[in-house]
Amino acid sequence: AVLVEALLVFSAALSVHAVVWDRFSWCALALAVQAFYAQFKWDRLLRLGGAVFQFRGAANSGLLPASMVMPLLGVVMKERCRAAGIVYFERLGVVVASTGMLLALFLSVLAVGITKPVPTNTCILTGVAGSIIIYTMKHSLTVSEVIEVLEVLLIFVYLSMILLYLLPRCFTPGEALLVLGGVSFVLNQLIKRSLNVVEGKGDPIDFFLLVAVVGVLLLGLFFTVLFVFMDSGTWISSMFFHMMTAVLGLGVIMPWLYRLIQRNPLFWLLQFLFQTQTRLYLLVYWTFLAASACGVVFYQNAKRSSESKKHQASTITRKYFHFIIVATYVPGLIYDRQLLYVAAVLCLAVFIFLEYIRYFRIKPFGQTLRHLLSLFLDERDSGPLILTHIYLLLGMSLPVWLFPRSCAPKGTLPGAGALVPYSGVLAVGVGDTIASVFGSTMGEIKWPGTKKTFEGTMTAIFAQIIAVALILIFDSSVNLNSSYAWILGSVSLVSLLEAYTTQIDNLLLPLYLQIMLMA
Repeated sequence: AVLVEALLVFSAALSVHAVVWDRFSWCALALAVQAFYAQFKWDRLLRLGGAVFQFRGAANSGLLPASMVMPLLGVVMKERCRAAGIVYFERLGVVVASTGMLLALFLSVLAVGITKPVPTNTCILTGVAGSIIIYTMKHSLTVSEVIEVLEVLLIFVYLSMILLYLLPRCFTPGEALLVLGGVSFVLNQLIKRSLNVVEGKGDPIDFFLLVAVVGVLLLGLFFTVLFVFMDSGTWISSMFFHMMTAVLGLGVIMPWLYRLIQRNPLFWLLQFLFQTQTRLYLLVYWTFLAASACGVVFYQNAKRSSESKKHQASTITRKYFHFIIVATYVPGLIYDRQLLYVAAVLCLAVFIFLEYIRYFRIKPFGQTLRHLLSLFLDERDSGPLILTHIYLLLGMSLPVWLFPRSCAPKGTLPGAGALVPYSGVLAVGVGDTIASVFGSTMGEIKWPGTKKTFEGTMTAIFAQIIAVALILIFDSSVNLNSSYAWILGSVSLVSLLEAYTTQIDNLLLPLYLQIMLMA
């Protein structure tokens, strides 16, 4: 299974570089070969319990698929923005690619360094890949961009040491690379833009994303340190939690956002949300769907009888939320993508904040949330945090947030790139959902080395092709320009990756589909 997963990742990387070949292609391919060997070192460390931190069990390290995401994303972003003549975002793509390569190389060096005896072949490959990457960065990056890449690496190292120690068994090494690498890049971008504020420059919704993500994570770090010294389950601690949340929100996060967008954040947000009648209709519709999702949670918990306390929700039951989130995102993508962008940021902040309340047992809702959500746990929620619903939201939202709007003057990219914002809907909302439902109910032929079935994967590919056809019918901005063979190949490759990967598919699959479609 690991070898097939690696073959699929190599196929994706080669497909992208066959279209977009430049000096970074050599780096990415050298990194892929090196990560393939280093992944086996991480897997051995995880089996023997020799890793520095406690990582999520029942999965391989996932270093190879995670190592390719940021470099490939940066390369395709660079090419798209270069074609559009947007120099700033072209350089940002170069920085993203370089940062992703350096972070992945760091994790590989860490694995090689703590493996005993020292693996000679992997050391040589790591040295060769590192030399190619550093040589290319030397001839591709300016001094300020090199400093920016090193800043992200430094933030990543410190965040990894803190969060992997505080949150054991929540991530595999690959998932840590994706999540903490992304957070490190966002934090560095926020610091950079805060120090170089130019009035009227920059989109407020981009600043809103940066401040919301960093603000809610800093809030969690603050309370994690605080509750080391006091019991978080008491009423006094809970009152202090709510009070300090208000103080940090109104005293730090709001002024920070005010400095970036140069206007009152609350007034701007209210004006933005209720700007048009279409937005009002969408907000009412989304409120109804959110109430429906809460209704599913309460109904499933009500069905749990006293003699079946260990009962867990079935795969089909958990996929109800996938159907609901597809019904949420598709109208937003068709009618108002900017509103969807901001609403997804707000929803992410709420999800993370509710997870803090559950994790710290903050009264009056902490214990209730623990009871309600315990029904929907699966083997991937082996750590103290429940992250699968947050990963689902991220998987649907990242293609919307990472869509290079400035490099698409008409609001959409040509050819298959027009489907980029729909990557989460296709890969997770449609493909993963249909594969799980049909595979668990009708699947008989299993893929070698996995629990996934041939029937589930084929049905998922077919369902995604139907979804693309429906998008063409209902979204007039999508024009594929006869890119059907590439779309079919991309969807098929990502569906096969879903069958073989042991990483969080809600997070990994949309990113790979976005990369393939952008290329």
